[in-house]
Amino acid sequence: MTPFFVSTDEGFVPNDIAHGGWGPTLGGQVVGGLLARAVEQLADDAALQPARFTVEILRRVASAPVRVTASVVRSGSRMQAIDAAMIQDGELVARGSALYLRRGTQPDGEFWSAAIELPELPEEPEQFDDTVPMFIRAYGPDPDWNGPGFPWQQCGPRYAWLREVRDLVAGEVLTPFVRAALAVDVTSSMTNFSSAGLAFINADYTLALSRLPVGPYIGMAALTHTSADGVATGSARLYDASGPIGTGLSTAIANFNFSPNGTRAAG
Repeated sequence: MTPFFVSTDEGFVPNDIAHGGWGPTLGGQVVGGLLARAVEQLADDAALQPARFTVEILRRVASAPVRVTASVVRSGSRMQAIDAAMIQDGELVARGSALYLRRGTQPDGEFWSAAIELPELPEEPEQFDDTVPMFIRAYGPDPDWNGPGFPWQQCGPRYAWLREVRDLVAGEVLTPFVRAALAVDVTSSMTNFSSAGLAFINADYTLALSRLPVGPYIGMAALTHTSADGVATGSARLYDASGPIGTGLSTAIANFNFSPNGTRAAG
């Protein structure tokens, strides 16, 4: 499988598969993936849990080499804060911030959360290929829906199972944290699809984790969408095969050039 990036002396060089759905620019998921990778390399205490990771996409990231740096902002007895920056042609194009919290004793008592039932894990194809950046099965309220467009264009509950099938950086195994950081970008498209299609593009997104995912699959269930005057927010619950692991949050702005194959639409 073609990796998203190859590491060279010039930085991380993207392959075409790293393009997003808004033209010949890098997809938000791989931008966040590289920032998460840089953050994780500085988190050297295994007792710390990556509890919050936020990605801000400050400008469109061209399909060209990028450099990523990270630094520890603060370390304490129960937390560590780490920032990361993505540079392209000398300009800051994206940044990430992470908060790690120390694991400890789980409090007693019962906790409430809205009940959600995800579809079963999907059947995989006999082999993966380079036609899509990830393996994803999207579900709307009617699992047998055969209408026009994407399943999330139904007005109602929506879900997905995602599996990354390629290296983020050639030769490197995906860690659970980076796998979750790649997946959470889908929060925006999942929550912002309308019956007319997708017309909101990510400005930033946040991954909140109570624990790291186990296994290759990340499940998602849309929770909320609000929008007015071309500004939208959306949230989704994240799962692995064993149950809930956290939450995704997206803020987005209206943009009418989405094309699912990564080419810029007319208009």
